[in-house]
Amino acid sequence: MAFKNMFVAALAALPAAFASPIELEPRGCTYGGPYQNFPPMSSWLPWTTVFGLYEQTMVNAGSSWDDVGRINVAISQAAASIGVDERVILAIILQESTGYVGVECTGGDDCGLMQCEGCPSFQGQNELSQSQTSSMINGGTQHFKQNLEDWGNQWATSSIYPALREYNSGSVNSGDLSQAAGGFGVPCYVSDVARRMMGQVF
Repeated sequence: MAFKNMFVAALAALPAAFASPIELEPRGCTYGGPYQNFPPMSSWLPWTTVFGLYEQTMVNAGSSWDDVGRINVAISQAAASIGVDERVILAIILQESTGYVGVECTGGDDCGLMQCEGCPSFQGQNELSQSQTSSMINGGTQHFKQNLEDWGNQWATSSIYPALREYNSGSVNSGDLSQAAGGFGVPCYVSDVARRMMGQVF
């Protein structure tokens, strides 16, 4: 979810994308502290396994089974062309929209499966075309890639976890990635993404 100008002005070097609404009463996060405290990539399940675990979740959220198939294709294509791990793209989608292709925009212009600023939106619809589905996922993945580049652009947790914090909050306390820096975003966002990539369904 994007936060508007009166808030954005208070933060330095904000990225183009933000994510979910503020949690006013933060719950305990499974992981916290610097990126070294979060699960290593070796603990993440294979991409196809993680996707399979969440297919029913996406259907329950309002996507059709065909939509879910097109999400799979779009993630694989975006990962290959933009350079972001498939599991990370999927986990962001689940955090932002639960995989519902017709998700509403938030904050005015944070839209699509990855709720990124200025991304395409097909609110209230399902049975989208492949090009429509891919447009949402390409837009969000490109936004995340910008965050990844801010943190070394490595296919490693030292880049991925801080970039996830930036995608959600706009700023990063590298000493505690479960702190929504500046008060924006969901404190447990990075922790929840890590849990999803390890195969935990919630």
